[in-house]
Amino acid sequence: MSSTASETTHKPQLPPNLASELWQRHAAQERKKLANAPTPVNSTAEISPEDRASFTEHLKSSTRVLALVGAGLSAASGIPTFRGAGGFWREYDCMTLATPRAFAKDPALVWQFYNYRRHCALVAEPNRAHVALAELAKKKPGFLAISQNIDGLCQRAGHPPENIQSVHGSLFSSRCTECAYVEHDNFADPLVPAFELPEHVDAADAKFPLKPIPLSALPRCPACRALLRPDVVWFGESLAVDAVARVDAWVRGDSEADGAKIDLMLVVGTSALVYPAAGYIHAARARGARIAVFNMEQPEEEGSTSRLKEGDWFFQGDASKLLPELLKEVVGEIS
Repeated sequence: MSSTASETTHKPQLPPNLASELWQRHAAQERKKLANAPTPVNSTAEISPEDRASFTEHLKSSTRVLALVGAGLSAASGIPTFRGAGGFWREYDCMTLATPRAFAKDPALVWQFYNYRRHCALVAEPNRAHVALAELAKKKPGFLAISQNIDGLCQRAGHPPENIQSVHGSLFSSRCTECAYVEHDNFADPLVPAFELPEHVDAADAKFPLKPIPLSALPRCPACRALLRPDVVWFGESLAVDAVARVDAWVRGDSEADGAKIDLMLVVGTSALVYPAAGYIHAARARGARIAVFNMEQPEEEGSTSRLKEGDWFFQGDASKLLPELLKEVVGEIS
Protein backbone atom coordinates (compact mmCIF):
# COMPACT_ATOMS: atom_id res chain seq x y z
CA MET A 1 0.00 0.00 0.00
CA SER A 2 1.37 3.41 -0.91
CA SER A 3 1.97 6.07 1.72
CA THR A 4 -0.74 8.21 0.12
CA ALA A 5 -3.34 5.49 0.44
CA SER A 6 -2.31 4.86 4.03
CA GLU A 7 -2.66 8.54 4.93
CA THR A 8 -6.11 8.61 3.34
CA THR A 9 -7.22 5.49 5.20
CA HIS A 10 -6.02 6.74 8.59
CA LYS A 11 -7.10 10.38 8.26
CA PRO A 12 -8.26 11.51 11.74
CA GLN A 13 -11.97 12.19 12.13
CA LEU A 14 -13.20 15.38 13.86
CA PRO A 15 -15.33 14.85 16.96
CA PRO A 16 -19.03 15.18 16.09
CA ASN A 17 -19.58 17.78 18.85
CA LEU A 18 -16.58 19.94 17.91
CA ALA A 19 -18.69 22.77 16.46
CA SER A 20 -20.80 22.96 19.60
CA GLU A 21 -17.71 23.00 21.83
CA LEU A 22 -16.09 25.75 19.76
CA TRP A 23 -19.28 27.83 19.88
CA GLN A 24 -19.54 27.50 23.65
CA ARG A 25 -15.86 28.43 24.03
CA HIS A 26 -16.42 31.50 21.84
CA ALA A 27 -19.46 32.50 23.92
CA ALA A 28 -17.43 32.23 27.14
CA GLN A 29 -14.63 34.34 25.66
CA GLU A 30 -17.08 37.03 24.56
CA ARG A 31 -18.67 37.17 28.01
CA LYS A 32 -15.21 37.44 29.58
CA LYS A 33 -14.27 40.28 27.22
CA LEU A 34 -17.43 42.16 28.17
CA ALA A 35 -16.78 41.70 31.89
CA ASN A 36 -13.20 42.99 31.55
CA ALA A 37 -14.01 45.88 29.22
CA PRO A 38 -12.92 49.32 30.47
CA THR A 39 -15.67 51.58 31.74
CA PRO A 40 -16.39 54.40 29.27
CA VAL A 41 -16.36 58.04 30.35
CA ASN A 42 -19.50 58.74 32.36
CA SER A 43 -18.90 62.08 34.03
CA THR A 44 -20.95 65.11 33.10
CA ALA A 45 -17.80 67.07 33.96
CA GLU A 46 -16.55 66.01 30.51
CA ILE A 47 -19.21 68.18 28.83
CA SER A 48 -17.66 71.42 27.65
CA PRO A 49 -19.28 74.63 28.94
CA GLU A 50 -19.82 75.73 25.33
CA ASP A 51 -21.69 72.53 24.40
CA ARG A 52 -23.73 72.64 27.58
CA ALA A 53 -24.75 76.26 27.01
CA SER A 54 -25.56 75.91 23.30
CA PHE A 55 -27.56 72.71 23.82
CA THR A 56 -29.53 74.14 26.74
CA GLU A 57 -30.35 77.34 24.87
CA HIS A 58 -31.57 75.40 21.83
CA LEU A 59 -33.58 72.96 23.96
CA LYS A 60 -35.36 75.82 25.72
CA SER A 61 -36.38 77.42 22.44
CA SER A 62 -37.44 74.16 20.77
CA THR A 63 -41.14 73.44 20.36
CA ARG A 64 -41.08 70.24 18.28
CA VAL A 65 -38.61 67.67 19.60
CA LEU A 66 -38.13 64.14 18.30
CA ALA A 67 -36.27 61.47 20.27
CA LEU A 68 -35.02 58.07 19.13
CA VAL A 69 -34.13 55.79 22.03
CA GLY A 70 -32.45 52.39 22.06
CA ALA A 71 -31.05 49.75 24.38
CA GLY A 72 -28.38 52.08 25.81
CA LEU A 73 -31.13 54.06 27.55
CA SER A 74 -31.98 51.06 29.74
CA ALA A 75 -28.42 49.84 30.33
CA ALA A 76 -28.12 51.69 33.64
CA SER A 77 -31.29 49.90 34.80
CA GLY A 78 -29.51 46.58 34.35
CA ILE A 79 -31.29 45.52 31.17
CA PRO A 80 -28.91 43.45 28.98
CA THR A 81 -28.52 44.87 25.48
CA PHE A 82 -27.93 41.43 23.88
CA ARG A 83 -25.90 43.11 21.17
CA GLY A 84 -22.18 43.26 20.37
CA ALA A 85 -19.64 41.39 22.49
CA GLY A 86 -22.20 40.66 25.20
CA GLY A 87 -24.84 39.38 22.81
CA PHE A 88 -25.10 35.89 24.27
CA TRP A 89 -27.74 34.23 26.41
CA ARG A 90 -26.35 31.03 27.85
CA GLU A 91 -24.40 29.69 24.84
CA TYR A 92 -26.74 31.15 22.23
CA ASP A 93 -26.18 34.19 20.04
CA CYS A 94 -29.26 36.21 20.95
CA MET A 95 -29.67 37.59 17.47
CA THR A 96 -30.23 34.04 16.19
CA LEU A 97 -33.01 33.48 18.74
CA ALA A 98 -34.93 36.62 17.76
CA THR A 99 -36.14 35.27 14.42
CA PRO A 100 -39.29 33.58 13.09
CA ARG A 101 -37.12 30.67 11.97
CA ALA A 102 -35.80 30.09 15.50
CA PHE A 103 -39.33 30.10 16.90
CA ALA A 104 -40.54 27.63 14.27
CA LYS A 105 -37.60 25.32 15.02
CA ASP A 106 -37.70 25.47 18.84
CA PRO A 107 -40.53 27.56 20.33
CA ALA A 108 -39.74 26.33 23.87
CA LEU A 109 -36.16 27.65 23.66
CA VAL A 110 -37.26 31.03 22.26
CA TRP A 111 -40.02 31.38 24.84
CA GLN A 112 -37.61 30.63 27.69
CA PHE A 113 -35.27 33.33 26.35
CA TYR A 114 -38.10 35.85 26.24
CA ASN A 115 -39.42 34.80 29.64
CA TYR A 116 -35.93 35.60 30.98
CA ARG A 117 -36.01 39.01 29.28
CA ARG A 118 -39.46 39.69 30.76
CA HIS A 119 -38.14 38.83 34.21
CA CYS A 120 -35.13 41.18 33.78
CA ALA A 121 -37.45 44.02 32.76
CA LEU A 122 -39.90 43.40 35.60
CA VAL A 123 -37.25 43.47 38.34
CA ALA A 124 -35.55 46.55 36.82
CA GLU A 125 -36.47 50.12 37.68
CA PRO A 126 -36.60 53.10 35.30
CA ASN A 127 -33.41 55.12 35.63
CA ARG A 128 -33.02 58.90 35.76
CA ALA A 129 -32.79 59.17 31.97
CA HIS A 130 -36.20 57.50 31.56
CA VAL A 131 -37.67 59.94 34.07
CA ALA A 132 -35.98 62.96 32.45
CA LEU A 133 -37.44 62.08 29.05
CA ALA A 134 -40.88 61.54 30.57
CA GLU A 135 -40.69 64.98 32.21
CA LEU A 136 -39.53 66.56 28.95
CA ALA A 137 -42.58 65.08 27.22
CA LYS A 138 -44.82 66.71 29.86
CA LYS A 139 -43.09 70.08 29.49
CA LYS A 140 -43.11 70.11 25.70
CA PRO A 141 -46.36 68.88 24.14
CA GLY A 142 -44.73 68.92 20.70
CA PHE A 143 -42.51 65.97 21.67
CA LEU A 144 -42.44 62.41 20.37
CA ALA A 145 -40.16 59.60 21.49
CA ILE A 146 -39.65 56.70 19.08
CA SER A 147 -38.70 53.76 21.30
CA GLN A 148 -36.85 50.76 19.93
CA ASN A 149 -36.97 49.19 23.41
CA ILE A 150 -39.40 46.47 24.40
CA ASP A 151 -38.81 46.63 28.17
CA GLY A 152 -41.59 49.08 29.08
CA LEU A 153 -39.35 51.24 31.30
CA CYS A 154 -40.20 54.51 29.52
CA GLN A 155 -43.88 53.87 30.18
CA ARG A 156 -43.23 52.95 33.82
CA ALA A 157 -41.32 56.23 34.23
CA GLY A 158 -44.56 58.08 33.54
CA HIS A 159 -44.03 58.95 29.87
CA PRO A 160 -47.37 60.21 28.48
CA PRO A 161 -48.73 57.64 25.97
CA GLU A 162 -49.50 60.35 23.43
CA ASN A 163 -45.81 61.34 23.34
CA ILE A 164 -44.22 57.94 22.75
CA GLN A 165 -44.38 55.29 20.04
CA SER A 166 -42.87 51.84 20.45
CA VAL A 167 -41.81 50.42 17.11
CA HIS A 168 -40.46 47.00 18.15
CA GLY A 169 -43.39 45.80 20.26
CA SER A 170 -43.44 44.86 23.93
CA LEU A 171 -42.16 42.01 26.08
CA PHE A 172 -45.53 42.08 27.85
CA SER A 173 -47.66 41.48 24.77
CA SER A 174 -48.24 38.19 22.97
CA ARG A 175 -50.03 37.36 19.76
CA CYS A 176 -51.45 34.21 18.27
CA THR A 177 -49.57 32.42 15.52
CA GLU A 178 -52.83 31.41 13.84
CA CYS A 179 -55.64 33.91 14.55
CA ALA A 180 -55.88 37.66 15.21
CA TYR A 181 -55.77 37.40 19.02
CA VAL A 182 -53.36 39.81 20.78
CA GLU A 183 -52.83 40.09 24.54
CA HIS A 184 -51.40 43.31 26.00
CA ASP A 185 -49.91 44.20 29.39
CA ASN A 186 -49.55 40.71 30.86
CA PHE A 187 -47.00 41.19 33.64
CA ALA A 188 -47.15 37.66 35.08
CA ASP A 189 -43.71 36.34 36.06
CA PRO A 190 -43.28 33.62 34.94
CA LEU A 191 -45.70 33.91 32.05
CA VAL A 192 -46.86 30.28 32.41
CA PRO A 193 -46.21 27.70 35.18
CA ALA A 194 -43.87 25.69 32.95
CA PHE A 195 -41.34 28.56 33.07
CA GLU A 196 -41.10 28.46 36.87
CA LEU A 197 -37.54 27.86 38.12
CA PRO A 198 -36.14 27.12 41.58
CA GLU A 199 -35.05 30.27 43.43
CA HIS A 200 -31.33 29.47 43.21
CA VAL A 201 -31.37 28.92 39.44
CA ASP A 202 -30.36 31.74 37.08
CA ALA A 203 -32.02 31.21 33.70
CA ALA A 204 -29.01 32.86 32.02
CA ASP A 205 -26.48 30.45 33.56
CA ALA A 206 -25.60 27.71 31.08
CA LYS A 207 -24.49 25.35 33.82
CA PHE A 208 -28.16 24.80 34.67
CA PRO A 209 -29.76 22.78 31.85
CA LEU A 210 -32.88 24.27 30.35
CA LYS A 211 -36.10 22.55 31.28
CA PRO A 212 -37.58 20.32 28.59
CA ILE A 213 -40.96 21.96 28.06
CA PRO A 214 -43.60 20.25 25.90
CA LEU A 215 -45.44 22.32 23.30
CA SER A 216 -48.69 21.83 25.23
CA ALA A 217 -47.25 23.75 28.23
CA LEU A 218 -46.19 26.84 26.25
CA PRO A 219 -48.38 29.99 26.16
CA ARG A 220 -51.55 29.24 24.22
CA CYS A 221 -54.19 31.37 22.54
CA PRO A 222 -57.40 31.41 24.59
CA ALA A 223 -59.41 31.82 21.39
CA CYS A 224 -58.10 28.97 19.22
CA ARG A 225 -55.50 27.15 21.41
CA ALA A 226 -52.71 27.75 18.88
CA LEU A 227 -49.25 28.79 20.10
CA LEU A 228 -48.78 32.36 21.24
CA ARG A 229 -45.54 34.15 20.37
CA PRO A 230 -43.95 37.31 21.82
CA ASP A 231 -45.51 40.34 20.15
CA VAL A 232 -42.16 41.85 19.22
CA VAL A 233 -40.51 42.58 15.90
CA TRP A 234 -37.95 39.89 15.10
CA PHE A 235 -35.08 40.14 12.64
CA GLY A 236 -36.47 39.76 9.15
CA GLU A 237 -39.90 41.14 10.09
CA SER A 238 -41.40 44.52 9.25
CA LEU A 239 -42.39 47.12 11.81
CA ALA A 240 -46.08 47.39 12.63
CA VAL A 241 -47.85 49.44 9.97
CA ASP A 242 -49.77 51.57 12.49
CA ALA A 243 -46.59 52.40 14.44
CA VAL A 244 -44.77 53.53 11.31
CA ALA A 245 -47.79 55.51 10.12
CA ARG A 246 -48.02 57.39 13.43
CA VAL A 247 -44.33 58.34 13.38
CA ASP A 248 -44.46 59.37 9.73
CA ALA A 249 -47.52 61.55 10.38
CA TRP A 250 -45.75 63.27 13.28
CA VAL A 251 -42.60 63.88 11.23
CA ARG A 252 -44.69 65.33 8.40
CA GLY A 253 -46.46 67.56 10.92
CA ASP A 254 -49.93 66.50 9.80
CA SER A 255 -51.53 68.03 12.91
CA GLU A 256 -49.33 71.13 13.00
CA ALA A 257 -50.84 74.39 11.76
CA ASP A 258 -47.41 75.93 11.14
CA GLY A 259 -45.84 73.06 9.17
CA ALA A 260 -43.48 70.21 9.87
CA LYS A 261 -40.40 72.01 11.19
CA ILE A 262 -38.51 69.95 13.78
CA ASP A 263 -36.22 71.91 16.08
CA LEU A 264 -34.25 69.19 17.84
CA MET A 265 -33.70 65.43 17.69
CA LEU A 266 -32.29 63.45 20.61
CA VAL A 267 -30.63 60.12 19.75
CA VAL A 268 -30.17 58.17 22.97
CA GLY A 269 -28.46 54.82 23.42
CA THR A 270 -28.63 53.66 19.83
CA SER A 271 -26.20 53.57 16.92
CA ALA A 272 -29.11 54.01 14.47
CA LEU A 273 -27.15 52.21 11.77
CA VAL A 274 -30.10 50.51 10.07
CA TYR A 275 -33.41 51.67 8.68
CA PRO A 276 -35.90 52.88 9.62
CA ALA A 277 -33.96 54.28 12.63
CA ALA A 278 -31.35 55.97 10.43
CA GLY A 279 -34.11 57.33 8.22
CA TYR A 280 -35.75 59.17 11.11
CA ILE A 281 -32.52 61.10 11.71
CA HIS A 282 -32.32 62.07 8.03
CA ALA A 283 -36.00 63.07 8.02
CA ALA A 284 -35.61 65.24 11.13
CA ARG A 285 -32.52 66.95 9.71
CA ALA A 286 -34.37 67.64 6.44
CA ARG A 287 -36.97 69.48 8.52
CA GLY A 288 -34.38 71.68 10.20
CA ALA A 289 -33.50 69.66 13.30
CA ARG A 290 -30.18 69.87 15.09
CA ILE A 291 -29.08 66.43 16.31
CA ALA A 292 -27.88 65.59 19.83
CA VAL A 293 -26.43 62.09 20.29
CA PHE A 294 -26.05 60.50 23.74
CA ASN A 295 -24.01 57.28 23.59
CA MET A 296 -21.48 55.41 25.69
CA GLU A 297 -19.05 55.14 22.81
CA GLN A 298 -18.23 56.88 19.57
CA PRO A 299 -19.83 55.01 16.65
CA GLU A 300 -17.46 52.47 15.08
CA GLU A 301 -19.35 52.23 11.80
CA GLU A 302 -20.26 54.90 9.29
CA GLY A 303 -23.85 55.94 9.88
CA SER A 304 -26.25 58.70 10.89
CA THR A 305 -24.73 59.20 14.34
CA SER A 306 -21.18 59.41 12.95
CA ARG A 307 -22.01 62.05 10.33
CA LEU A 308 -22.84 64.93 12.63
CA LYS A 309 -22.74 68.44 11.24
CA GLU A 310 -21.77 71.81 12.64
CA GLY A 311 -24.33 72.75 15.24
CA ASP A 312 -24.97 69.13 16.31
CA TRP A 313 -23.77 67.63 19.60
CA PHE A 314 -22.22 64.33 20.67
CA PHE A 315 -22.32 63.63 24.42
CA GLN A 316 -20.34 60.55 25.41
CA GLY A 317 -21.22 58.68 28.57
CA ASP A 318 -23.98 57.11 30.60
CA ALA A 319 -27.37 58.45 29.51
CA SER A 320 -28.72 58.10 33.06
CA LYS A 321 -26.20 60.75 34.12
CA LEU A 322 -26.05 62.90 30.98
CA LEU A 323 -29.74 63.37 30.18
CA PRO A 324 -30.91 64.55 33.63
CA GLU A 325 -28.02 67.00 33.72
CA LEU A 326 -28.52 68.41 30.23
CA LEU A 327 -32.32 68.55 30.41
CA LYS A 328 -32.61 69.96 33.92
CA GLU A 329 -33.05 73.60 32.86
CA VAL A 330 -36.33 72.48 31.31
CA VAL A 331 -37.41 69.49 33.41
CA GLY A 332 -35.92 70.45 36.78
CA GLU A 333 -33.80 68.27 39.06
CA ILE A 334 -34.34 64.51 38.70
CA SER A 335 -33.81 62.79 42.03
